[in-house]
Amino acid sequence: MITLTNLQKQYSGVTVLDVPELTIHEGEIVGLVGNNGAGKTTMMRLMLDLIKANQGHVTIDGERVDLYPNWKTFTGSYLDSTFLVDFFTPEEFFAFIAETYGFSNDELQSRLQAYTPLMSDEILGKGKLIHDFSNGNRQKIGIIGAMLVNPRVLILDEPFNYLDPSSQIVVAQLIRRMNADLGTTVLVSSHNLTSINDLCNRILLLEKGKLLMDKPHEPGCRDAELEAYFMDALK
Repeated sequence: MITLTNLQKQYSGVTVLDVPELTIHEGEIVGLVGNNGAGKTTMMRLMLDLIKANQGHVTIDGERVDLYPNWKTFTGSYLDSTFLVDFFTPEEFFAFIAETYGFSNDELQSRLQAYTPLMSDEILGKGKLIHDFSNGNRQKIGIIGAMLVNPRVLILDEPFNYLDPSSQIVVAQLIRRMNADLGTTVLVSSHNLTSINDLCNRILLLEKGKLLMDKPHEPGCRDAELEAYFMDALK
């Protein structure tokens, strides 16, 4: 379980995130939506202790992320390309993850088999460093790295960016399977409402740092209320 309590972040005196209370329950797939500047990435960075809150805190499994490191052993995340090691090949990057999380090379090779459809014979065995891959393939490498650890908590920021439609479908399938097989709690942000509607069983709407909507959702169904909100934002 993930909880946010009186969580605030400010830059130069301007509040960019203000969430008094939020709980994400074990096993949920939660979609985080909002226009540019809504505070989605800021919230995720606070959850991963990548930046410090001005007020409040985040807990995972009852322990504050800024005080206790245990959550790192069961959390996978990919927010952007800074999570990659550009001077590694994909093979070296995945081996580094396996070593860090304490599973063998044999186990690594076994786990990688699940991601063959996403790699599409474009990732492994190419003799290229990560920085030489396209944005789409770099995105795939980052997502695979986050999921390889079989996390109990998975946090992904805009995972469908740079991906072609087929790859977007595969990523969604992998997330659903991980959630079903391992009970993984998933938080995923996206500007793509269709992807969020198809994937998530709960949706959070964040705007100007505040949580405007928090509602259960039936995966695969359109959400007229959300669509109406974003249409009104254009007026």
